[in-house]
Amino acid sequence: MEYKSPAYHVIPVPVEKIKPNTYNPNKVAPPEMKLLYESIKADGYTMPVVCYYDREEDSYVIVDGFHRYRIIKEYPDIYEREKGLLPVSVIDKPLDQRMASTVRHNRARGSHTVDLMSNIVKELHDLGRSDAWISRHLGMERDEILRLKQITGLAALFKDVNFGNAWTPKEEDE
Repeated sequence: MEYKSPAYHVIPVPVEKIKPNTYNPNKVAPPEMKLLYESIKADGYTMPVVCYYDREEDSYVIVDGFHRYRIIKEYPDIYEREKGLLPVSVIDKPLDQRMASTVRHNRARGSHTVDLMSNIVKELHDLGRSDAWISRHLGMERDEILRLKQITGLAALFKDVNFGNAWTPKEEDE
């Protein structure tokens, strides 16, 4: 039999039939959870939640995608828009393999390099996007945007900004 990846068979599952596993070591900080919500709100669910189907309990146990699951559980607007359904990709593996899969999924996500992120901020700035827009859509604090701008060349990124006089030099009496 030819192997076919689970991603080719994504199914809609009522969120009430999905439950978290008991072993996921991954935690997401509140700013990233807010960004995940904004991402799902803007783009929808673009990746299925990976689950194991437990026949005895007629439920789906999360292997990867716990935080995407949390979004539909914690945000009524998302729940309503999705009609209470989550896209699920099912894997049929024993517990030890599911645990290993959870860790692999978590660790394989990678991270953003400072240089590449600073280039993105610069390109968005060049496209006319404000710091407020970048902050809202990329989930960044203003000081992070400033640091990334500094990396790509502070002067060029602030050439159109009008600065006020913070102080006026006094002439010394001779």
